[in-house]
Parts: sequence; C-alpha cells; structure tokens
Amino acid sequence: MPLLQVLRPTLPILIGASIMLTLSMGLRQSLGIFMQPLTHDIHLSVSDFTLALAVQNLAWGFLQPLAGALTVRFGFRPIMIAGALMYIAGLALMATAGGLVSIMIGAGVLIGTSLACTAAAIAMSVAARAVPATVRSTVLGIVSGAGSLGALLSAPIGQMLNEGFGWRIGLAGFVIMSVLMIPAAWYAGRVDAIPLPKPAADDIGDATAASVTRAAFGNASFVVMTCAYLVCGMQLVFLTTHLPSYLAICGLDPMLSAQTLGMIGGFNVLGSLFFGWAGQRWNKLALLGAIYILRSLALAWYFTLPATPFSTLLFGAIMGFLWMGVGPLVAGAVAEMFGLRWQAMIQGLAFMSHQIGSFLGAYGGGLIYDALGSYTMAWRIGVALGLAGGIIQVAFALIRPSQPPAPVLRTA
Repeated sequence: MPLLQVLRPTLPILIGASIMLTLSMGLRQSLGIFMQPLTHDIHLSVSDFTLALAVQNLAWGFLQPLAGALTVRFGFRPIMIAGALMYIAGLALMATAGGLVSIMIGAGVLIGTSLACTAAAIAMSVAARAVPATVRSTVLGIVSGAGSLGALLSAPIGQMLNEGFGWRIGLAGFVIMSVLMIPAAWYAGRVDAIPLPKPAADDIGDATAASVTRAAFGNASFVVMTCAYLVCGMQLVFLTTHLPSYLAICGLDPMLSAQTLGMIGGFNVLGSLFFGWAGQRWNKLALLGAIYILRSLALAWYFTLPATPFSTLLFGAIMGFLWMGVGPLVAGAVAEMFGLRWQAMIQGLAFMSHQIGSFLGAYGGGLIYDALGSYTMAWRIGVALGLAGGIIQVAFALIRPSQPPAPVLRTA
C-alpha cells in the first residue's frame, strides 16, 4: 500500500507535530544570531548569554521525562499547548530584556521548559503513536525532516530583522512566528483519540513511572545509547551557540552565520529522511554511532582549516545531513525496546544525557573562549569525545544487539 494512503487518516496529526517541532527547534537553534548585539547592548559577557542557553538545555533535559510522564496521565494536547504558551512568553521576555535576569528566565527557564513539551521527544512520540509499526521509522524521519525546516526559515529572517532593525525587533519577529505553535499543537493533540496498539508480551505497558525508569536503566543497550547521546548534545549546541561568534572573529560577513544555519536546516531534511529510511532497514544504534563519528571528522576538518564562505557552507551542509538524523533513530530504538505507552518518558530519560552535553557545549564553550580568547580547545574536546562515543556505540551495537526488557508489572 502506498505510504501516502497509509498516512492519510493521520495527516493532520503529523503535520501539526511537524510544524510544532520545526518552530520550537528552528527558533531555538537561531538564538545565537542575537548573541553579539544583545550582549553588547545590555552589557553582558558571552559566558553570561551562554549560561542562559545552558540553563535552557538543562531545564529541557531534566523536565523532558516529567513532560513525557504527564502525557501518559493527561494526554499530549494540554502538555503541548502549555509548552507553546511558555515559548511565546520566553521569547517576549528576551525581546524586552534589560539585564541577565530577564535573559536567564526567558531564554533559560521558560524556553527550556517549553522545549520539554514541544520538541523532538514529544513530537516523535506523537508521530510514532499515529502510524503503524511497518512505516514508523520512515515516518519519524519525515517528521524529523519537516521539523528541520525551522532553522532554514528562522535564521535568515532573524538575521535580516537583526541587521535592519536591531536585535529586539528580530526577537519580536520570533515571537510572532512562535504563535503558530498553538494551532499546530492543537492538531497534533488529536493523537490522544487514537488507542494504543495491543502491547506485545515484552512491552512496558501498565506500570508505574518508577518501575519503567528502573527497567530502562537496566537495559544495557539503552544505557550505552544514553551515554553516547551526551556527545551529540555537546557538539550540536556548541555549533548553534558559538558558530556565529566564531565567524565574526574570522572577519566573515555576519549574514554567513544565518546562511550556514539555514544550510544546516536544509540538509537536515535530507539527513532525517535518509536515516529514517535507513533505520527501517539496519541497526539503529550502529547508525547512531556512525553519525557521531562522521560529525567529529567534519568538525576536525572545518576547524583545522582557515574559515572561508565556501568551507563554512560546505561544513553546514555536512553537519546538517548528520544533524537531526539521530531523532528517528533514537525514537525508533526506544519504541522497539520498550513499546509506545511510555516512549515519551523513556526518550526523555535518554535526552537528559543529551542536555547535559548541551550544557557543556554552550556554557563550556563560552568559558573556554573567555579564558583563552579562542575556540581551539573547545572544538578539540568535541572531536575527541565524539570519536570515542561513536566508536563505543557502534562496537556495542554490533557485538550486543538491543533486546527488549523483561515485562514490567504494576507495583503499589
């Protein structure tokens, strides 16, 4: 049966999840555009701004399991709409900020909490619930790819507004764009009406959150995937936060940073589609490790050479292809190992590690730059850890393929 015919009944859900994801991720990935003018205008250091983004990543990571657990209790729609409202409030507070406290609350706490309710873990869980298992990995790749378009649109729009009218107007434009998350979340919330498939004998179904957590961390394949996920967050958030600043230091056109983030978003679509398709056919965890290794090699190549517009755009294309391809692979692996009911929460548990890495990439990169006046040590650390994590992930996936956990019973 053609894929479109299979998906037709759930297209509004998938489109809503994709739009919500593309806005939440695209706007967040473009905040680095405003770092230089914002910090100069309200007299903050680079490390102050990156600390706010680091808090954002920690709030996102540590609240993600809670948001996932709440979807089991209350459904997806109220959680996603609440997240959309917090995103709007966070951007508005940033646009009117006069000091560090407003940036910390807006960019850090509010947007971080919102991402736990609107970004990849929730959107992927919605998509996984809405489609049959036979096409799940491919559909997750499509949703992840559609979710990648946000950076392709928001980065150039934000840069044009920033250059033409200032950073406050640029962020105000982001506020207007974020309002679209509310109807997107409403349509994606239709997934609550779709009953869960009958669980397999080895699925985690009618259990408590505590027992599900114990089962997840008792699964060796999940633990290795979660540890390697830290490297993913560190590399990606280092780039989205610090690449605009690095290009400015190199004396390149400020619009190049927006073009590069847009290039990342465009090739992200191709990478997400490819890895969603590949995950339907090959070992998802081995593919994850391969992504980490290839990213690290691309980082080493780019930062070793003098930055030029061509090398920067080519680097953006390579990293874009390897960017959100992890999304369908992680979501698909969690669904295979644990079933669908608790997928959002278990994916959130893995994502906590990703966000600890994001904290290190954003704030650690700022601290290293402030201390040494250079990003050299930061990218070297990112390359070394990326190669180590990727090699361990591939080796473990091939030596010990993932196995579902033993059934978990409800406890008092």
